[in-house]
Amino acid sequence: MGGGLAAGGIEGVRTIVETATGWPGVGIVFAYSFLIAFALPGPSEVVLVAPLDIAPSRAVTLGVIVLTSATGKAIGSLVAFHIGQEAKRSGPLLRWLERSRFDVVSWSQRRAVGIAKKYGYAGLALALCVPFFPDTVSLYAFAVLEESYWKFAVATFVGSLGRLLVTLGVFGGAISLL
Repeated sequence: MGGGLAAGGIEGVRTIVETATGWPGVGIVFAYSFLIAFALPGPSEVVLVAPLDIAPSRAVTLGVIVLTSATGKAIGSLVAFHIGQEAKRSGPLLRWLERSRFDVVSWSQRRAVGIAKKYGYAGLALALCVPFFPDTVSLYAFAVLEESYWKFAVATFVGSLGRLLVTLGVFGGAISLL
């Protein structure tokens, strides 16, 4: 029952984003992107269908959406980064996660460590460019491994921007019809 309620809540948030209009809708896009980085599960790409209608052309509106979303997600990722930094210092939290049946820490750290060792922050940005791939766990795992808030914010901004541009490149025609 709780899962259904949570899913319904997430669907409600998505509906708000998908129906956001005007300049208040830009704030909704920012808030959704901010929260998706550290608290909400789901695709960040949903912002691309927001019918904001704030500019003379859909291309300009999409530009505003992409920049607003990337900024919101970069700032939200700093919250995830801070939580990750605190988790590094919290032995009981890490032990509990390590004992969980999904072994989230081990799985995500292996992935993030591989990316971090091979490509560093550029690897994080590149990994975040993959459309429709849930990235919140990766953000947390990377946050535990790294130290620079500034580099993390830049990497998540670039990765989020890249993700939305790749999505527009692949699905642009369908999105512009919405």
